[in-house]
Amino acid sequence: MNPELSHSLGNVMIVDDTPGNLALLSDTLSEAGYRVLVATDGLSALAQIDLLKPDIILLDVMMPGIDGFETCRRLKAKPDTAQIPVLFMTALSELDDLLRGFDEGAVDYLVKPIRPPEVLARVSVQLNQVRLLRRAEQALSQSPVAVVAINATGGITWLSPGGVQWLEEFALKHSLTTQHGVGTSLPKPLLEWLSASDTLSDENATYNSYRAGVSFSAKICTCKQTGESLLMLEKQTGEWDLDVVKNAVGLTFREAEILMWVSRGKTNKEVGIILGNSPRTINKHLEHIFEKLGVVTRAAAVSKVLQRTSV
Repeated sequence: MNPELSHSLGNVMIVDDTPGNLALLSDTLSEAGYRVLVATDGLSALAQIDLLKPDIILLDVMMPGIDGFETCRRLKAKPDTAQIPVLFMTALSELDDLLRGFDEGAVDYLVKPIRPPEVLARVSVQLNQVRLLRRAEQALSQSPVAVVAINATGGITWLSPGGVQWLEEFALKHSLTTQHGVGTSLPKPLLEWLSASDTLSDENATYNSYRAGVSFSAKICTCKQTGESLLMLEKQTGEWDLDVVKNAVGLTFREAEILMWVSRGKTNKEVGIILGNSPRTINKHLEHIFEKLGVVTRAAAVSKVLQRTSV
């Protein structure tokens, strides 16, 4: 909740061009302990919101100028207002209009004529959900956990400080120059992983990458109700203790040694030169390593070892 509104139950904006509706809603919400902001059209509402963001918006559908649908679309298109819950107020009963409202980002509907007890109940429910979300975000922001919230296209909708650091190092190690923050997209390697047909629906989907001595991994958790997903990000670095690796994952010492050099970005030919073996021999060792670890790529093998050990 906004600091300046700590004395109230919340900051509610009413957007309606009908004086009678404005008066009824304003009185109902004010008497219940909410602070009320009023606008009579979509453009003036957007201008006010740039100055003071409400906790929730009650938005009429039919208004002069831009209608409620367009007003909501513009709110949801801006990262700093996209998370404000919008409740449409309408006398329309057609299914297509109701569905369009949800497509534009509304969380609920109020059907006219307005009934004060229903308004208070729906506003209370939505604000409680907002408070729970903010508490969760605050807890994540104060922890070292790296988390990024994304929409269905891979656009970033929220990220923790740990998520910012993870993305910064990921971009650096992968020689990427893309920016990362709310309103931007995930780095290209992660977008390509998400574009796989089953990634968003697979609860066990994991991304793995190894660059310049650092292992990066991401696991996805999708929330079907909101259309968003959370990426839980991990990063592991460190020197390899070959005996620990050998005992932890069932590799021979030579296999652990080969995987260590692979983790440092060496090719089969380079590993062969270092260890005095041919590239073909190194490749055979890698085939045995993949079979033992149940993986099919070099990056997945390195990631699995790092997950099981403290290297």
